[in-house]
Amino acid sequence: MLSKNRITRRSFLKTSSAAGIAATGAGWGGGAVASSHLPDPQSVLDDISIEKYVRADYRELYGMSDSKPIWDESKDWIRTVDWEAARSELAGTTVRFPAAADAESAADGLAPFEALSGIKVELVPIPDDSMYDKVVAEFISGNASFDALQFFSPWMGDFAAPGFLYPLDDFAAKWGLPLDDFYDTYRLNYGFFNGQMYGIPFDCDIQMVHLRKGYMETLLDGPVDKVNSIPTYDELIRVSKELNKIEPGVAGVGLMAAPGFWSTYTWEHVSAQAGMMLFDENWEPIFNGDAGMKGLEIILELAKNANEGHAGAGWPENRAAWLGGQVATNISWQDSGTQAMRPDQSQIVDDFVTIYEPRIEGGRFAPPNIAGSTSCVSASAQNAEGAFLMLGFLTTASIMAMNEANANGVAPGYKSVLENPNLQEVSQPAKVWGDSLHHAWCSPRLPGAFPIEQAIGNEINRAVVGQISAKEALDNAAAAVRDIMAGNGFYQGSDPVEYASAEPGLYVGGGAPLPF
Repeated sequence: MLSKNRITRRSFLKTSSAAGIAATGAGWGGGAVASSHLPDPQSVLDDISIEKYVRADYRELYGMSDSKPIWDESKDWIRTVDWEAARSELAGTTVRFPAAADAESAADGLAPFEALSGIKVELVPIPDDSMYDKVVAEFISGNASFDALQFFSPWMGDFAAPGFLYPLDDFAAKWGLPLDDFYDTYRLNYGFFNGQMYGIPFDCDIQMVHLRKGYMETLLDGPVDKVNSIPTYDELIRVSKELNKIEPGVAGVGLMAAPGFWSTYTWEHVSAQAGMMLFDENWEPIFNGDAGMKGLEIILELAKNANEGHAGAGWPENRAAWLGGQVATNISWQDSGTQAMRPDQSQIVDDFVTIYEPRIEGGRFAPPNIAGSTSCVSASAQNAEGAFLMLGFLTTASIMAMNEANANGVAPGYKSVLENPNLQEVSQPAKVWGDSLHHAWCSPRLPGAFPIEQAIGNEINRAVVGQISAKEALDNAAAAVRDIMAGNGFYQGSDPVEYASAEPGLYVGGGAPLPF
């Protein structure tokens, strides 16, 4: 069994519940009661509000209030679904749901769902650091202890291909889930596998480039232009060299180049701009071609100006260096821009800006949708429909918008949220982030995705530390990936994933006008 014992960005940040909800004392009692004694749904919905869910210091800092909504109520599923119908069909039933470190906060966050639906949520303890192994073992047993779960989105292939997940198409149609409000990259890659819906997007990530504003303004002798100040990766190399050691303890660029998936993510981020795709239509690895090489060569140049310890840096180290003011530019996730705004998390408040993705000559504008989480129902669920409704609640636009306002690292994937001007006021990267998602690149969701990420990243790290050349690294990785693919049923006449079904999600920007 492959070990998945690794720090995720969400577990590192210790979000306040398994659901990512920052419940702040909404005053709910425990447990659902009989349908006839349930509160009026509107009274419950009225309490799912900025005033009740967003931290008071953040509300004060940015003037957030319920009079300035950060979501569109007409697109917010919990405010459009027929809760009376849900109660009539499912009140009194139970949904079993894994809880990680903080079951008490998870229960608080789920109490309003219980009040809306009459469904009781039973929290099943599954430790974060062994979730993958535990979940797979229960799936294989055919007697999983949970009905619903949220997991790292690249694992979709591992869970969907063997039939471990419950198809959600009929539930989504019946209960009016607003799939059209999700950006295509999240809907296709976090929701669908082989053309069938198995997931609801949850933590919807993108990687971006962030700059320290003061340093850049000094270098530019003027304000930062989000499009033109660093239009290319060649310019980022030049700028990072000039900014390297601009003052003691500050490096020119922050990189995550630790062995394994961290290096893979950084390399995919840059290589996608060169037009890199991981596989051809026969699932043969092609990432060791010119585009993948260009991306790795750029990373090796940037590494000359990178933070100390970048060859061992993952998300926790990168986050600490960025928010602590130790790097002048940074390649990371979108929440590096949101969290940098918050004085309790950041030492660089008001001194940073998130820019549009730098380009590569001969490539394309392809901001990378990397990592993230999805929400799924177990194929052996005792209450599949109740589990779907609970997941719809947890991933609804209003709650996801308030997660972003709380800067807890759980990212919304809705157009109606990221394109909301009030949300953009409290999330500095949101405008660029939302614009970029119409052109997003994403890796395919395949069985064996994790060992594939590990194999590529281990070889890239060897190149970063100078053990092997860039060409050797990618050639070694391509050979290792082909072996992993073969071990998961590819190249034998009936691939477990149809390339044609995955292809639309791999790059959604073809033909779309650029946002600048």
